[in-house]
Amino acid sequence: MRRNTPIVLLSVGHACVDVYQGCVAALVPYFIAERAYSLAVASGIVLAASLLSSVAQPVFGVLTDRWAMPWLLPVSTLICGVGIALSGLSGSYALTLAFVALSGIGVAAYHPESARVARIAARGSHRGMGWFSMGGTVGFALAPLMVAAVMSGGGLSWTPLLVLPALAGVAMCLPVVRVLQERQGAEGFGTTPPSAGSDDVASFVKLSLAVVFRSIAFIGLSTFISLYVRQRLGGGTAVGTAALTVLYLGSTVGSVLGGSLASRWDRVTVARWSYLVTAVAVAGVVWVPGPAVFLFVALTSAGLYVPFSLQVTLGQDYLPSRVGTASGITLGLTVSIGGLASPAVGALADATSLRTALAPLVLMPLLSWLFFRTLPEPGIPRAESADGAAARSGSGAVKPG
Repeated sequence: MRRNTPIVLLSVGHACVDVYQGCVAALVPYFIAERAYSLAVASGIVLAASLLSSVAQPVFGVLTDRWAMPWLLPVSTLICGVGIALSGLSGSYALTLAFVALSGIGVAAYHPESARVARIAARGSHRGMGWFSMGGTVGFALAPLMVAAVMSGGGLSWTPLLVLPALAGVAMCLPVVRVLQERQGAEGFGTTPPSAGSDDVASFVKLSLAVVFRSIAFIGLSTFISLYVRQRLGGGTAVGTAALTVLYLGSTVGSVLGGSLASRWDRVTVARWSYLVTAVAVAGVVWVPGPAVFLFVALTSAGLYVPFSLQVTLGQDYLPSRVGTASGITLGLTVSIGGLASPAVGALADATSLRTALAPLVLMPLLSWLFFRTLPEPGIPRAESADGAAARSGSGAVKPG
């Protein structure tokens, strides 16, 4: 296997997992149409996916700090797909919540271990981690298109077809685990590396709060942007699907851009500017009339995802002795907590309007920016990227000796 092939396969596998996070929001309009759910009730499905994931992901992070569990990658990928595949088969709201929650558990199990494996495969490169994160955002982006294609065939009764990406993801995971075991040896790949510095818990807490507010903005928009744009432009399902697709496609650009910018400037500075730009973009989504809303949706998603992979590696560097826990929180708990706000947004929309309900989301990136203003760039050794880029002079990072 060539040098960069493992991170490519992991990126594709990541897409095959995160497509199921995107599926939850993409299925909401179909649950409303076929089962006459209110916005608040339908957003409870997003909550179900987020709640168990938010609780379980740090637990899996703690476990991966003690024992490496690369087998979790294929197993959790399959669980994600099975949960979503079953979600449309029963008219029972309780069973629907249970199946969606099962998929959420799969997401929770996947991310901490995959982040550990991806950093090994990327050799510490911010660009490599950016590509890994981009895989997840591509999965998000493809979700509404995949759901629309499947639903057009037979509605919710066709959700079993949605298991196919999970089967592809399992096929991607297995060779990567085998190759990395051979490269590092079973012992090196199966244990957590020693701490490269002391834990900065205060900075990690600030970072986690910033990620929470970012998550509220993104999940709030991804849950309701389809319905909102349809109302604004007076279009049908295709218009809403296009808006959700733009939201997710913009995130793929942001993920790659974040890794590239971090190779020139430090991660904290890049994140600060990104959140300021994002606040303006969210305001445009809410208040700028006409088709220009698509431009602001794209800017919003790119701005929210520029810091995404940077926040994961920052969390790992703030807690170098607990990399799995840091990954579980930054990739899981803080991100999933955003789903907890979705029912509140839905209830406000039912009582007023979607525009009124989405307006508070403008404040979320500003709150993230406030927390990033006080964060330092960790000054610990890191591996250089595969292309041999020099360490940034202002980042506080040094080349390994």
